[in-house]
Amino acid sequence: MKKLTYIVLFGLLMGSCAQKARIPARSTGQVNTGSIVKPIDYTYPADSSFKVISWNVEHFVDLHNDPYINNRREDNPPENMQRRISLLLKALRMADADIVVLQEFESAKFLKQLAQDSLADMGYIYFADAPSHNWYMNVVAMSRFPMGLMTTYGLATTSLPGFVNEQGKAETQNHINTRMWSVDVFPSESYSFLLTGVHLKAGRSDRDVAMRKGQIALLTETFNRYLSLNPQTNMLMAGDYNATPDSEEIAMLTKDPALKNHFVDIIDPEVLSHPSNAPTRRLDYILVNENMNKEILDGGAKVMQFFPPETMRLISDHLPIVARFLKEDK
Repeated sequence: MKKLTYIVLFGLLMGSCAQKARIPARSTGQVNTGSIVKPIDYTYPADSSFKVISWNVEHFVDLHNDPYINNRREDNPPENMQRRISLLLKALRMADADIVVLQEFESAKFLKQLAQDSLADMGYIYFADAPSHNWYMNVVAMSRFPMGLMTTYGLATTSLPGFVNEQGKAETQNHINTRMWSVDVFPSESYSFLLTGVHLKAGRSDRDVAMRKGQIALLTETFNRYLSLNPQTNMLMAGDYNATPDSEEIAMLTKDPALKNHFVDIIDPEVLSHPSNAPTRRLDYILVNENMNKEILDGGAKVMQFFPPETMRLISDHLPIVARFLKEDK
């Protein structure tokens, strides 16, 4: 009975996800033929392209103490936090992206309040996150475009390939998978993609690499489920991967035959993003799958510097990544 329940629940979820593949004529005013439709008072922007920015903004917290999170940085924000907030808002205004994905950011509630107070003219009306219950650094998004179903990974347990505990049992972890989620985004009535925001396990040790591999294996399995329902699904994966372009982790996404539709790194591998004031490596990416790769504009994604290096470092130890795409009608 329990197995049947799981199968039914998964069928309902993925059946709804597949609806976005069946797009009606523009005259219907609906995003798709399923239960997810365009908000009645929403008008799609007329632009033929859209822009995405991804940025790890380094321990970016609001000025209030969350009583459910016990952490020194969150309990007592640093004195320069207000200055950092002001600079981030200026940078986001300069970027003028349609979709913003931030890592190490406290919550979508915080981002929504900032947008309402300081970016009200920029059209950000959709916000998403899947926050940890006991940690303050999350992956959040805001968008000018409607969003659909969201897949969260925080409850899932993933493996550490090659690692066993003192009892000789294969090691697992489930405390950092909250820093991954996937959500449908609808830039137009006839175009959609699956946006995945990530902040993979930090660190350079073999154990850290194994943890990232376990996280990527979970994402690969999920992506394949989407692709099995619609092989033409567009996918964009943005965030801090804590892995360099030549790493095994990135190869799992760009080369591993286990993934049905490979991702493409749309940044020159020689371009660096960390640390922001004097970059020596790249840990940050906007990857797109092969389905979506043909829609990239401007020759690929760019690492951006909105201010002088010392000011960028005040905001974060990472530089942001920006990419622009054509709204290709499927």
